[in-house]
Amino acid sequence: MRKLKDYNPGNCPVVYSLNKIGNRWKLLVIHYIKQGHNRYSTLQKVIPDISRQTLTNQLRELEADGILERKVFPQIPPKVEYQLTELGFSLQPIINEMSKWGLRHVRPDSDMPKG
Repeated sequence: MRKLKDYNPGNCPVVYSLNKIGNRWKLLVIHYIKQGHNRYSTLQKVIPDISRQTLTNQLRELEADGILERKVFPQIPPKVEYQLTELGFSLQPIINEMSKWGLRHVRPDSDMPKG
C-alpha cells in the first residue's frame, strides 16, 4: 500500500496527479506499455534498472488507479498482458509534452536515455 496515497492538502489537482503518476517509474511503465511492451518480462528488459518488486508494485498501483488493465489469458503457463485504459490513454498528451520538453533540455552528453 502506498504511504502517501491520500496525501493531498487543499485537494490540489497537481498533488492528485503526482500521487497517481509522479514517480520515476510509473511514467516509464505507461510509456512502454503504449509502445507495445505489455508483458512483465518485456517491461523488465526495456527498463533494466527497475527491480522486480518495484515493477510489480508500480503495475499494481497503476491497475488499482484505473490507468492500466491486467488481462490474464487462461493457458498454461499463464500469460498476463497489460494495456492502457481510457484513463491511461488520456495521459498521452502529458507524456508527449514531457518528451518534447526533455528533448529541448537534455544535454547531449548526458547519460540519460532518450525514451
